[in-house]
Amino acid sequence: MNKSVKKSPRNLALTTLDRVLGRGSYSNLQLNQTLQNSDLSSADKRFVTTIVYGVLQRKLTLEYWLSPFIKKEPQSWVKTLLLMSIYQYQYLDRVPDWAVTDEAIKIAKLRGNPGIRKFVTGVLHAFLRTGARDFNEIQDPVKRYSITGSLPEWLIKTLINQYGEDETVKIVESINDPAHLSLRVNTAITDASEAIQLLAADGVQVRTSKVAADGLVVEKGNALESRAFADGLVTVQDESAMLAVESMHLKGNERVLDACAAPGGKTSQIAAALDPQTGQVDALDIHQHKVKLIQKNMRRLGVSDRVKVYQLDARKVNDQFDDETFDKILVDAPCSGIGLIRRKPEIRYDKTLDNSESLHQIQLSILDAVAPKLKKGGIIIYSTCTIFQQENEQTVLKFLKQHPEYCLLRTQTARAIKNDRQKKTLTILPSDFGSDGFFIGTLQRIK
Repeated sequence: MNKSVKKSPRNLALTTLDRVLGRGSYSNLQLNQTLQNSDLSSADKRFVTTIVYGVLQRKLTLEYWLSPFIKKEPQSWVKTLLLMSIYQYQYLDRVPDWAVTDEAIKIAKLRGNPGIRKFVTGVLHAFLRTGARDFNEIQDPVKRYSITGSLPEWLIKTLINQYGEDETVKIVESINDPAHLSLRVNTAITDASEAIQLLAADGVQVRTSKVAADGLVVEKGNALESRAFADGLVTVQDESAMLAVESMHLKGNERVLDACAAPGGKTSQIAAALDPQTGQVDALDIHQHKVKLIQKNMRRLGVSDRVKVYQLDARKVNDQFDDETFDKILVDAPCSGIGLIRRKPEIRYDKTLDNSESLHQIQLSILDAVAPKLKKGGIIIYSTCTIFQQENEQTVLKFLKQHPEYCLLRTQTARAIKNDRQKKTLTILPSDFGSDGFFIGTLQRIK
């Protein structure tokens, strides 16, 4: 029995969660490693994935429900076992409560001593008798939003300050919805019609993105095992992220700098829009292993002939390039990544407001460095995958204050996304389209 419990989906989910929560491992990397080393069926792998991401997404909610049943903090793995059991009780309707309880007790017996097994048994039976306590017991609205959305209170306060309470509620209500997989059609070698046809041949059903012109949203099937993906006709990219390059309005004959390029999704998107005879992308990353990753991705997507990759800190572009070298520049800047919470749920527990403030300085230093490298009349697209204004609008405004040779243009996308907005910059909230949170500012050099 011990052997079957050790290799069971729930025990593997517990191992993964304990490493993410206790050791700071990245959820996607740790989960991939766990699943690759297992002999689970496809259904069991999906079950492990559901539990891991579900517990990470709902951690503060689950802790709120657990707290009345424990008097002192148990060992980390014991607490995680209880949290994942409560998650299954509350969110997985098709999983019987008895099955959750039975296997949790077996895992406790396998990993711990008789006292731990008895403790786990008692807590879970008590929870099932009493049920989850009501959120309405929380009087403070900030704390209530924090618990219901499983977002730290500082993050809730920041969102309310920057977007208002009504918009924050929409974000809280949407942020833990499952992230969908979106694909970008690689227009360097195919078009949407052919890509959709080839995906369908491998049982992958998609719909056309309402956000990005070259985007497809997967509704059924495993796109990553399709021939279309293997042959580079499509690549994984979030709908919001596609808008940064889309808003560059490339004509095909430009020389473009991608200042923060890894892993190369936007680099390949730029390259796909260029003529290999007259256009070129110069892609930078500070790390050698990421440079190799960019090069690998360019080969898979068939655009290596128009991409040059350099191991270079974007703040040191002066070491490599003359002034006024580029027609257009993309600065997809390092950021707090808060817009990715739906896809990377654990980052919400690791970030602080101070992190965001320090990133603002790094973003400015990159913009300052690349600014002279743009030709007059050219544009810099500044983008981030966060929704914090101190990393977005405030970075753009401070750059403009320090660089009178630049002005702010209105960001325009192919599908005229949020065209009724008052601001020239474009912010996509996670609650807008079910895609990642994202920001784009368009800066033109005028002298």
